[in-house]
Amino acid sequence: MYVILLGAPGAGKGTQAAILVDELKLPHVSSGDLFRSNLEGRTEMGLLAKSYMEEGKLVPDEVTIRMTLERIAETDCVSGCLFDGFPRTLEQASALDAAMLKQNRKIDMAVYIRVPEEELVKRLSGRWICSGCLLPYHNVASPPKISGKCDKCGGELYQRTDDKEEVVRERLKVFFNQTMPVLDYYREQDKLIEVDGSGEISKIAEEILAAIRSKSSH
Repeated sequence: MYVILLGAPGAGKGTQAAILVDELKLPHVSSGDLFRSNLEGRTEMGLLAKSYMEEGKLVPDEVTIRMTLERIAETDCVSGCLFDGFPRTLEQASALDAAMLKQNRKIDMAVYIRVPEEELVKRLSGRWICSGCLLPYHNVASPPKISGKCDKCGGELYQRTDDKEEVVRERLKVFFNQTMPVLDYYREQDKLIEVDGSGEISKIAEEILAAIRSKSSH
């Protein structure tokens, strides 16, 4: 079974991916992990990606696609995997389909964890880190006892640039612009499962698993 997991930054995709991989016994194919391992291993693809990143450019789709296809050609992915963070664009989605078709494989379903934009902004822009011991805090989920101070070492709390509200809103805008066409693409193929990602982690996981099992039995 080949499953794609989609969700905006802050939707809890990483948390759900870990649960799904464990429950469904599927290899986890994460675009972030692939980039890291190719960069660390200084592979041909890794060096190519690095040359774009050093110039501050986005890594082209064909590089990401080739990394992903090399990964799913490995023996553990022969009968399925969970794609996480890929495909992000319509071009990536259709290239993945075309490549898998050549190997008589296909995407079975795409799961989208849907969270309202304002909730995503609240989750992402509420993150703070201790400048001393790097302990993470969150305005809502895990606030410090004294505002701006670390409970553990008394260090000043600071916010990473990409967690600032205006940056978060820009990141989300980019995500939605890129990903809405991908959702439509899988919806038209009757492969899209949408799950509300606003509740408890365990409840969301149960809902995703139930939807996957129901769809795979049809």
